Amino acid sequence: MVIACDELEGTLHQVNTESSMDKPAGRSSSGGWKSARLIIGVEMAEQFAFCGISSNLITYLTGPLGESTAAAAANVNAWTGTVSFLPLLWGFIADSFLGRFRTIVISSSLYILGLGLLSFSAMTTSNTKDSNQFRVILFFCSLYLIAIGQGGYKPCIKVFGADQLDGNDVKEAKAKSSYFNWLMFGSCVSILSTRLVSSYIQEYLNWFLGFGIPSVFMLLSLFLFLIGTKSYRYNTTRVGKKNPFARIIHVFIEALKNRGQQTLDLYNPNETFLLLADQSSKQFRFLDKAAISCSLAEIEDAKAVLKLVPIWMTCLVYAVICAQSHTFFTKQGAKMDRSILPGLLVPAATLQCFISLTMVIFIPLYDRLLVPVARSFTQNPSGITMLQRIGTGIFLSILAIVVAALVETQRLQTARDDVKILMSVWWLVPQYVIFGAADVFTMVGLQEFFYDQVPSELRSVGMALNLSIYGVGNFLSSFMISIIDKVTSQSGQTSWFDNDLNQAHLDYFYWLLACLSSTGLASYLWFAKSYVYNRPNTSKNVI
Repeated sequence: MVIACDELEGTLHQVNTESSMDKPAGRSSSGGWKSARLIIGVEMAEQFAFCGISSNLITYLTGPLGESTAAAAANVNAWTGTVSFLPLLWGFIADSFLGRFRTIVISSSLYILGLGLLSFSAMTTSNTKDSNQFRVILFFCSLYLIAIGQGGYKPCIKVFGADQLDGNDVKEAKAKSSYFNWLMFGSCVSILSTRLVSSYIQEYLNWFLGFGIPSVFMLLSLFLFLIGTKSYRYNTTRVGKKNPFARIIHVFIEALKNRGQQTLDLYNPNETFLLLADQSSKQFRFLDKAAISCSLAEIEDAKAVLKLVPIWMTCLVYAVICAQSHTFFTKQGAKMDRSILPGLLVPAATLQCFISLTMVIFIPLYDRLLVPVARSFTQNPSGITMLQRIGTGIFLSILAIVVAALVETQRLQTARDDVKILMSVWWLVPQYVIFGAADVFTMVGLQEFFYDQVPSELRSVGMALNLSIYGVGNFLSSFMISIIDKVTSQSGQTSWFDNDLNQAHLDYFYWLLACLSSTGLASYLWFAKSYVYNRPNTSKNVI
C-alpha cells in the first residue's frame, strides 16, 4: 500500500512509518513516473559525485600519497567493498526503524560532510612527516565517512524510486522494469560526464578542485530530493506489523526448536499464497516445522529470503571482475601510449568512460528494441527473465576479462621487445565495451531481481544484498591481490603486481579470474535452473 505525504514535518514524527498523512493522495497526485523521474535525477547527481571520487582513486593513492600499486589496489578494493557492504546495516535500520525517506536524508548529510573533508585533505600540504601523516589520516577518515553515507543512501534511493510505481497497478507494474533500465541509463550519463571532467581536473589542474566539484553535486542531489517531498508515495506496509527481521528470525528459531517434529503438509491447494504452493512452497520444507507458532506468510517470507543465498554467492565472481575495471585496467592504460594530439594525453581513468558510453547506447536499445522482440517470443513483460539477464551478463564479463588478458599479454611482449615502443591505449577499448554490455545485463538485472524477489517490507535490505555482492567481491579481490602478491614475490621473484607493470604479470591474474568466473557461471546456472520466482507474472519463466 502506498500513500502520499502532504508535508515534510509529518515524516519526521513517525518512528515506524515514512508518512503521517491522514488522507491518502490519489495515484494521479502522487508518485508515478513524475516522482520516479525526479529520483532518477537525484541519483544522477549523486553518481556524478561518487564516481568523481572513486574512478581515479588509485591515481591519487599512487601519486600524491605515494603508495605502491599493490597497496593502492588493495586499499581501493577494501574501500569499495566497505561502500558496498555497509548497505546491509543501513537496510536493516531503514526497514526496521527509520524508514527510507529519513535514512536518505541522514546518510546524505554524512555523505556531504565526508566529501567536504576529503576536499580539505587534498588542500593540505605535506612538507613534514607529521603534516603528511595528518593528511593521510584525514584522507582515509573522510573516505570512510563517505562510505558510511553512501552505504545508507544507495539502497534506499533505488527502492524509494521503485516504490513510486505501484506494483498492484497493471500499467505501473510493467513500468518498474523500465524504471531500473532508465535509472541505470541516468547513472551512466553522469558517470560518463564525471570521468571526462573530474579525471582531467584531478590529473592536470589540482585535486582539491577535483574533489570539490563532486561535493557540490552531492549537495545538489539532496536539494533535488527534498524538492519532491510532498509528491512522493511512502511505503506503509510495516504499519501495525512486527519487525520484519524479527519475524523471519523467529521462523528459523522455531524451525530449529521443532526439528524433531514431523513435517506437516501445510499447503491447501485451494488457497493462494505469496509463493506458488505446488512449487516454491515445497522448497526448504524444514521451515514448515515453525508453523506451530508462526503464520504461513511468515514461513514463506523466510523461504523467499533463504533461496536468494545461492544466487548471491554465485554472483560474487562477477563482482571480483568488476573490481578490476577501476584499478588494474586503469594502471594498464597508464603504461600505454595515451597521446591523441602532440602534448595532449588521455588520463588513464578516462578510459572507464567507455563502460558508461556503452551502457548509455545499449540501455535504450535493450529497453526499446530487444525487450519488445523477446517479449513477442516469451510472453514475459520483461522480455527475458531476470535470471537469464543476469547469466548473460556474467558470461560477457568472462569474455571481457579474457580479452583483457590477451591485450595485456601483447602489451608485455611489446614492452619487452622494445621498452621505448608503447602499445596504443585504444587496444583497451574492447574490454571496456564488453564489460559495459555485461553491466547492462547483470548489474541492472541484479537490482531488479533483489528488489522484486524479497518480501515487500525488506526491499531496502534486498537492494543492500544486491550491493553487498560488489562489496564482498571487492574484499575477495583485495584478499586475492594481497595473497598473490606475497606468494609471487618470494625468493626474489617478481610479483604479478610489481610497481613496474612491464615486469609484472597482470595477464596471469586475469586468466586466473577467467577460470574462477567460468566455475562461478556453471554454479550459477545450476542454481538458477531450479529457482522459482516469487511473483505470479515471473514464476512461469525459469532460466
